[in-house]
Amino acid sequence: MRHKILIARAVFPDVIERLERHFEVESNQDDRIFSGSELMEKLRDKDGLFSTLSERITAAVIAASPKLKAVCNMAVGYNNIELDAATGAGVMVTNTPDVLNETTADFAWALLMATARRVTEAEHWLRAGKWEKWRYDGFLGADLHGSTLGIIGMGRIGQAIARRSTGFNMRVIYHNRSRLAADLETHANQAQYVSREELLRTADHVMLALPYSPQMHHTIGAAELALMKPTATLVNIARGGIVDDAALIAALRDHRIASAGLDVFENEPAFNAGFLTLSNVVLTPHIASASEATRRAMADCAADNLIAALSGAQPPNLLNPEAGRKE
Repeated sequence: MRHKILIARAVFPDVIERLERHFEVESNQDDRIFSGSELMEKLRDKDGLFSTLSERITAAVIAASPKLKAVCNMAVGYNNIELDAATGAGVMVTNTPDVLNETTADFAWALLMATARRVTEAEHWLRAGKWEKWRYDGFLGADLHGSTLGIIGMGRIGQAIARRSTGFNMRVIYHNRSRLAADLETHANQAQYVSREELLRTADHVMLALPYSPQMHHTIGAAELALMKPTATLVNIARGGIVDDAALIAALRDHRIASAGLDVFENEPAFNAGFLTLSNVVLTPHIASASEATRRAMADCAADNLIAALSGAQPPNLLNPEAGRKE
């Protein structure tokens, strides 16, 4: 008898076809986000779940899914899953690391440059028909070349961001849970390890690339924003919740920092509407990994994990190897 799986969100049709060669598949190509109760009902008879960050896999959902053996997230993050509850229930959990590092780093730079040089603000002004003449002080922004880039979270994505700074002749400082090995610092444009407070005081551009956890909630709040230069930019391509969005809105409105570029938000997609009243913020809808090649690689990686998990092998990206296997 073939295992049953749920694909919780719309995905590339060829990925569904591949999974159908292994499993009995229920897919959601209508791309409706399921409520908690709907998810419980759909998982009641399922052995596996192909999930995204949209699905909240809580202890209650896991308890209501007696056959569930594997939850395979199409994301590098997994804060949508209560990992301890999954482990206790013997449910394997996987993610899709590494395949999105370079694409996300590319986008981090796109967002940083748009933020520092006021690209979207200038475009909106032009589209509104306000461009009548050149001015010496028109949309003055901040230089990247020769400036100091501060990266909070120096994992693979943070390191990829740092490598790209070489061409801008930037100094790179970083803060991380632990210091990198010397060779990795060298490869990341001679990055220098500093305290978080020194980074915030010193950097011209602050980039957030750290994973979310309850301990990292509001890592950047009012106190941290107060340490930054009034000319500094803040870019978040990490996770919503790492920044206190209300505090950031207040700092931007009062021009206590110059600008921000945000790809992630608290409570997304229902983000704080206060951002829409500001001209000094660039907003994008969680698209840092959104190249076709990378999103396909993420989907294939999640499928690989699910196929392995339900065929008796250890998935390539298992997050909780201590989870016992269900019979």
